[in-house]
Amino acid sequence: MNRRKFMKKSIQSSAVIGAGIAGSNLLSSCGHTQSLEKKVSADIPLPIQVVLDDVGWWSGKDGSEYQEPYRTGINRNHVPADYQAIVELGKALGIRPQAATVLGEWDKQNILRNVPHSTWMGDNWDNSQWVGPWLEETADIINNNKENFEITVHGLGHEWWTDGKFTRAEWADDDGVMRPKEILVQHLDAYAEIMHQNNLGELPISFVPNAFRHSFGVTKGNDISLAQLLADRGFTYINTPFSSMFNSAAAQYGLFGVDSGIMTIDRGADLLDWNVIGGKPDGAINGPTCGMHWPNLLHENPEKNPEVVARWVKLLAPYNQKQETMLSKNSVEFQQQLAHNKLTKVKVADNLINLNFSDTKNVGTIAPNEELTIKVSCECELVFTSDNIKIISASSQKINDSILHKLNLKMTGNKGAQITFESKS
Repeated sequence: MNRRKFMKKSIQSSAVIGAGIAGSNLLSSCGHTQSLEKKVSADIPLPIQVVLDDVGWWSGKDGSEYQEPYRTGINRNHVPADYQAIVELGKALGIRPQAATVLGEWDKQNILRNVPHSTWMGDNWDNSQWVGPWLEETADIINNNKENFEITVHGLGHEWWTDGKFTRAEWADDDGVMRPKEILVQHLDAYAEIMHQNNLGELPISFVPNAFRHSFGVTKGNDISLAQLLADRGFTYINTPFSSMFNSAAAQYGLFGVDSGIMTIDRGADLLDWNVIGGKPDGAINGPTCGMHWPNLLHENPEKNPEVVARWVKLLAPYNQKQETMLSKNSVEFQQQLAHNKLTKVKVADNLINLNFSDTKNVGTIAPNEELTIKVSCECELVFTSDNIKIISASSQKINDSILHKLNLKMTGNKGAQITFESKS
């Protein structure tokens, strides 16, 4: 291909990489295309999704000794600034953290009086002490920052009460057996209604089971799985540790399984215990989820929440600098990328990056998998073109002695695609 034809094709169907690299002292040319293959590596990075459990309480009190919910265990009431902390984490990292939210203390109309097993008060439920202007203030924070805050269903009261005494947990018991589906439907309906009471939108489509009581597939005494019940309501995604999930061996793809079309992701182990307040996160994230509980992001003094947020930003930001990992900007991208990371095959040959989607297209998830991200490393700047996959966007950054290129792609066919690369010089 001569240079004139190449430049014409680039304008029509390619992304030119390198505009975002600071400074003008770029690395030297990689030389001819024939020798470029040995200097280029390509990966489909593992996505990492940030998930925070037990968001939504206004009381921080651990009430488990009194047959009330565990809540967050923080020694104060929660305030709108605690929700803003999630937003600030998202803004700093360019992501939309998932807030696994318990909505019982958002109930303005005491509808939970009529929802069996949802509170310790039963039909005497009275939430008046938690109804105030802070609800509207927090709803505004959430609604004005939808790119950096995603409500995920966690529950109404977190536990399951019978005659004023609880067992764990709201959606399944200690053996992972799903609670009666007719009652769980009422819990989902109530969750949606409380969302509407507070102008928070429609029922979410992502789910984190309380206390991680969950089973993959149908459980004893039930004719459908919890995943199927959720799928019937439009859910696409469940996040829970496989170490505590019953029947986890049935999950088909290691890091995730597909249960009634719902992608069920292995959360792995959190870096901090659920009740660590204002902690200093340390260690490596070894799977697709950075899981935490709300107090892990907060300070005893809410004015100092930004100090804790900064520590998490410092821990998480480097995962975007690696070729093999990326921070997912939202849960939709996360689901798509995880399927491709596990199932799409990538190979560099000659001046081509070959992508094979044969396994990915048959994964069986409700959520579509048309988009993915690849990262390409080389000593110099590259330009990329393709006739059979769309390059949505591209960026690059200098990492040590290499340039790391990030390409966001959209499939135009189910079997595979090729991306041509050339040295920019």
